Amino acid sequence: MAQTNLTPETSGQLAVHGIKANPDTLTKIFFRKFAKNKLAVAGAVFLIFIISAAILAPVIAPYAYETQDLTKKLVPPGGSENLLGTDRFGRDLLTRLLYGAQVSLLVGFASVLGSITIGTVIGAVAGYFGGIIDAILMRFVDIVLSIPQIFLLITLVTIFKPGVDKLIIIFAVLGWTTTARLVRGEFLSLRTREFVLASKTIGTKSFKIIFSHILPNAIGPIIVSATLSVGGVILAESTLSYLGLGIQPPTASWGNMLQDAQNFTILLKSPWYPLLPGSLILLTVLAFNFVGDGLRDALDPKVNE
Repeated sequence: MAQTNLTPETSGQLAVHGIKANPDTLTKIFFRKFAKNKLAVAGAVFLIFIISAAILAPVIAPYAYETQDLTKKLVPPGGSENLLGTDRFGRDLLTRLLYGAQVSLLVGFASVLGSITIGTVIGAVAGYFGGIIDAILMRFVDIVLSIPQIFLLITLVTIFKPGVDKLIIIFAVLGWTTTARLVRGEFLSLRTREFVLASKTIGTKSFKIIFSHILPNAIGPIIVSATLSVGGVILAESTLSYLGLGIQPPTASWGNMLQDAQNFTILLKSPWYPLLPGSLILLTVLAFNFVGDGLRDALDPKVNE
């Protein structure tokens, strides 16, 4: 009974090259393949930087994010007191960008964790048992996919008072369908492998086979899907906040900073105001996409080193 994180394809490829399939070897191969993708490495470095800055925001932020000084409205970047300038309420932009990173990343990571969990459980059950269970669950997925997501999203955040916790729940509940289909496909492929049949033969319970034997072999695509999804959630949260339906001021998020700057006069006279949060949204989403591409190549045994 093989309880391992190695897929049969990975083990076979290593055996052909005479490499002993152990965790240390696989880790080295993973990092070597990932490092070949320069954009993925750059994205990972940027994400480490932005996540570290968000975590350390209470330490490195020069002011409280809600502190206003109307005598310093729209101060341009470069000043000794406000390195990146101020907004139209005199709030320090560096501080709000740091705290905004906390909110945007929290919504992204927590939402994807929830959606990946839901999608993995539903996809695993559908793919392993098949038959009527698979048909019912997949028809449910089709129903959810047939509903226009943006309209449902706007409706839900309008009904419930916008907030970080509610946005996380809504994104998690609406974002699991792609993962469910992905996991189902992996399970349909893996459930007929020898190690699964051997586990069934000796009487191993289905729950243990699903989560201890098959799921570790399907974890690669799930990780890639999760990484790519985080960028999408950050973009969706920013869109809702820009429309005034997401995180509400004075709490800072990159989206509501853009919403606060959607004034033609500000765009002309203080372009740094919308440019800073907009650039961070762009770079962060790109970084997650680059890292996702790098992980996909690194975890795919068919991609040569």
